[in-house]
Amino acid sequence: MTVESGAATTAAQSNQEPPPDQAGEFVQLLTPEGERIDHPDYPLDLSAADIRGMYRDLVLVRRIDNEAIALQRQGELGIWASLLGQEAAQIGSGRALSPNDMVFPTYREHGVAWCRGIDPVKLLELYRGVSHGGWAPEEHKFHLYTIVIGSQTLHATGYAMGIQRDGAVGGDPDNPKAPERPGEAVIAYFGDGATSQGDVNEAFVFASVFNAPIVFFCQNNQWAISEPLEKQSRIPLYQRARGFGFPGLRVDGNDVLACYAVTQKAMQAAREGQGPTLIEAFTYRMGAHTTTDDPTRYRLASELEAWRLRDPIERVRSYLARSGQANAAFFEQIETEAAELGTRLRAACRELPDPPPMAMFDHVYTGANAILDADRAGYEAYLDGFEEAAR
Repeated sequence: MTVESGAATTAAQSNQEPPPDQAGEFVQLLTPEGERIDHPDYPLDLSAADIRGMYRDLVLVRRIDNEAIALQRQGELGIWASLLGQEAAQIGSGRALSPNDMVFPTYREHGVAWCRGIDPVKLLELYRGVSHGGWAPEEHKFHLYTIVIGSQTLHATGYAMGIQRDGAVGGDPDNPKAPERPGEAVIAYFGDGATSQGDVNEAFVFASVFNAPIVFFCQNNQWAISEPLEKQSRIPLYQRARGFGFPGLRVDGNDVLACYAVTQKAMQAAREGQGPTLIEAFTYRMGAHTTTDDPTRYRLASELEAWRLRDPIERVRSYLARSGQANAAFFEQIETEAAELGTRLRAACRELPDPPPMAMFDHVYTGANAILDADRAGYEAYLDGFEEAAR
């Protein structure tokens, strides 16, 4: 891919399918038109109920996203990072995980959070500013959202090296250290822009040389905030893995079935001790980077329209309807469920209580800290001053 100047050229380049010389490495099982195809390396045997379940996930997660955007516009949330267009990458990969696998997300993995059983209201708490991320990572096997770009990949690699040393890799039931753990692995999510961060490249080095049980899942949504992919790399992102010594592949990130299949295979390889894999989910961010962003300033409307034709939800709906695996009543039922979920989220968001001011000092350190204690005492005195003035 060559770098050319001009917004029009950038937009035209980034909305293209992978070049012909890479087509063989672009894994796709469901075309944008909803046609089911096979891939020799990724056979997939899912029931009609399984695919209907994925469709339900896609629709409900998009509804969560739409409601959160509306709540932010109404002043109920401070900010929101949309996943619009990336639902298939997240639902497909999220549903491929086993209960023991650990997830390290960015701040946009609302679909994966849904798959791990996180109540979406908990996500709203964070963006409303009333909690620091109110779920227990170990309970859901889903770590807290990470705002610092790319740092979660180092955390994930360290965790993967830890479970490796705990004997939880390989699925050996006779392992005296962890006989009850039938093989575990880690998945770390990040975007295309994060691949330019030192943390991500350092994580690749450690994961490779220590053969860590981790899958790096890059959602290449074409825009690192406002910078196109060609400003991040001169080669396809998945090919970078080769330089670090582990396999990489590119999958159609708008194809929920392909994302499921490649993640399932890569995670199983990691659990068996075969080491890391880099998955590049070739997708597109159809909305703004966050609700503070204006994408019309750096990309063309025609680019967005081209990607609308590859909508991850519509292709599954088309497949289910065309194959007779779902009828109109099913689709109506899902829409009703989505509307009910939206109603619940709006009400729950507005009812979230504000934390007491002093709560910001809780859970910072596990024990006493002189500097923090002094700050707490000073702020408490400051607040008391208002009560004295009101008397």
